[in-house]
Amino acid sequence: MTHSDEHPGGHSGADTYQGKDGPQNGPQEGPAVGRDKSRDEGRQQGPDGDRYLLENRQTEAGERFDAFATLFDPTTFRHLEGLGVGPGWRCWEVGAGGTSVVSWLARRVGPTGTVVATDIDTSLVAGAAHPPVEVRVHDVGAEEPPGEGFDLVHARLVLVHVPDRERALRSMIRALRPGGRLLLEDADPALQPLLCPDEHGPAEELANRLRHGFCRLLADRGADLAYGRRLPRLLREAGLHRVEADAYFPVTSPACTALESATVRQIRARLVAAGLATDEEIDQHLTNVASGTMDLATAPMISAWGTKP
Repeated sequence: MTHSDEHPGGHSGADTYQGKDGPQNGPQEGPAVGRDKSRDEGRQQGPDGDRYLLENRQTEAGERFDAFATLFDPTTFRHLEGLGVGPGWRCWEVGAGGTSVVSWLARRVGPTGTVVATDIDTSLVAGAAHPPVEVRVHDVGAEEPPGEGFDLVHARLVLVHVPDRERALRSMIRALRPGGRLLLEDADPALQPLLCPDEHGPAEELANRLRHGFCRLLADRGADLAYGRRLPRLLREAGLHRVEADAYFPVTSPACTALESATVRQIRARLVAAGLATDEEIDQHLTNVASGTMDLATAPMISAWGTKP
């Protein structure tokens, strides 16, 4: 699911936050995975009946995934290199969303390895479906793992949006071989909830008010806005060894600006319908963002990793 509701600023369906490619022509499923009605039952929905604010098939999704890749790929790749990903590895990329992480893994594992890329909406990653990459429609919070014996399982900006996070975490750990590595990276908007940490004028005040509205919409759909900080403890409690964690917190960059613009345009109707902003306020905010005069941040992304005994 890349889940792309956003890194409040990504999950695809829970958003996710990657990929350089635009939408493909329809989802692609692996041969062992079908789509049935049961996968859609029991999903937590918002007051307007939709589970996710930010879907992969919306026109702004490609812009958001480009921004996520620019912001977070260097951190993700650094951790994956540190975990030793190399030729012949079997990897499960959970909530793949786009193609940037999947393509990086494919290059590292080479022709003798495997990268299973899953998401509840595979429209943005379908183009990567050629060896060693397998693309499958899959809901990590509701279905069994798409295999076992993985050397690596990785999810970025996914679990914060999954209603049954505990089941998803158990599923990912179960899919690892003994000695396999789990890398989870998730946002913590409650740790730093401001779009403009330096709130020094009306433009920044408006930006922060709209960000609070966005976080409220996420929370209404079951997102855990303090999930990132819990990752190290959750990995230890799940029995993983050698657990470590760090955080990355972009304060200002062109990618932060691009991400904010795409996100607000994508959730505009939801903000207005919920009475959290007017169309005039959103127009003003988008003009302010486009001016390039504000320092726009994202929520910290916390990365935690450990080894299955």
